[in-house]
Amino acid sequence: MPKMLIPTLVFTLLSACASQRPALYPNEQLRRVGSATANRDIDDCMRQAEHYVSSSGRVGKTAEGIVSESGTSAAIGAAAGAAGGAIIGRAGTGAAVGAAGAGAAGVTRGLIHGVTNKSEPSPTFKNFVNHCLRDKGYDPIGWN
Repeated sequence: MPKMLIPTLVFTLLSACASQRPALYPNEQLRRVGSATANRDIDDCMRQAEHYVSSSGRVGKTAEGIVSESGTSAAIGAAAGAAGGAIIGRAGTGAAVGAAGAGAAGVTRGLIHGVTNKSEPSPTFKNFVNHCLRDKGYDPIGWN
């Protein structure tokens, strides 16, 4: 069970980062199809943009940051644990405990940092989505 919980939690937290969406002017197309259909069209355009625009999106950068930060923390924890363990005569055990604890702390810190620091989609991504929505008859006026 815990093996499934962690990846699910990571995916859920990372997917929450992609919260910005285009706002639409209430033109004839939006009034005709309604907000539910418009939201599906926005989702479709965003999926297309993810496919065609380079994969330098928010989720990828957040995942890279988490891996990098947790690796750095694990190395620092291993060094500190080895030093502490050497004092009491168990450097190997101290290093392992220090690396595990600091690595877990790095992952947690990376997740919190990734979730709380909102960043906008790239200008290319936004332009692609806006163009796609205009092709469908909508009038995007900004992103929220």
